[in-house]
Amino acid sequence: MYFVYILESLKDHNFYTGCTSDLSKRLKAHSSGKVRSTQKRRPFKLVYHEKAATLAQARRREDELKSLKGGVAKRELVNNFNARP
Repeated sequence: MYFVYILESLKDHNFYTGCTSDLSKRLKAHSSGKVRSTQKRRPFKLVYHEKAATLAQARRREDELKSLKGGVAKRELVNNFNARP
């Protein structure tokens, strides 16, 4: 099982999108500054995640989410995810 996730930087309010097989371990790596691409944008909060059956599916979905232009569609996805009961 794999996860595609979106983090929001509480510092600059931009998103980071990634995929992993161990979501909690990956979130700890982001939070502790062990991920070079996000070190200077900490702290983060997890604002979206979804499951994928294979790594290939997770990477395809990650690419789809990263391609959402201007962040408007991505913010809408995040808002809908967080608004659900």
